[in-house]
Amino acid sequence: MKKPHLVVLSGAGVSAESGIKTFRDHDGLWMGHKIEDVATPRAFKKNPSLVLDFYNQRRRDVLKAVPNKAHLSIAALENFCKVTVITQNVDDLHERAGSTNVLHLHGEILKMRSEINESLVFNIKSDIKIGDKAPDGAQLRPHIVWFEEPVPLIEDAAAICNTADYFLVIGTSLQVYPAAGLIHYVPEETIKYVIDKKIPVVDTIQNLIAIEATASEGMQQLSALIIDNIKS
Repeated sequence: MKKPHLVVLSGAGVSAESGIKTFRDHDGLWMGHKIEDVATPRAFKKNPSLVLDFYNQRRRDVLKAVPNKAHLSIAALENFCKVTVITQNVDDLHERAGSTNVLHLHGEILKMRSEINESLVFNIKSDIKIGDKAPDGAQLRPHIVWFEEPVPLIEDAAAICNTADYFLVIGTSLQVYPAAGLIHYVPEETIKYVIDKKIPVVDTIQNLIAIEATASEGMQQLSALIIDNIKS
């Protein structure tokens, strides 16, 4: 029997319980910085040292963090479904929890790339410093999709959403585009779930079940719902 396809769109709220800070919880400041000062191509050109230091600290934080119950619950659903995780998060906590099919829309903090050639990507667990060069001679930068940059994998993500038998939005306010628009690529008849401490505006979405809870608490409820649905 073919397993149903669960597509998960995850955001910062999933990793927050692992201690990964999010800018939306701090009045628009991201670890004390304005987004435009640390998360845009213009910021990198203006002050590359500040940007590299910011992401070096984030990388250290990710390496110290461990997956929480929400990550683990999503991974465990692979026993019952084909699960594809589309995440806005740049950490690797889904993978460390055991999820085997993860698409990172906004890049990965444990990777770096050439400032010029986006295809020259390398793993990194230490700091990136000024003067660290890619083989093409360009400065290395975090492999992150910054604000004001296109999202290269958005079309792949939209195609995946179109194949969902179940669709879960977890830990995201659905305010960061283009990721927030992915729910509109999910078939209308597909059952959709939203888990968040504050449910975003989803009044126009058909077949939607909202669970107002933390990511971990919500996943406990959702896992039981999906498993019961599959077995029935």
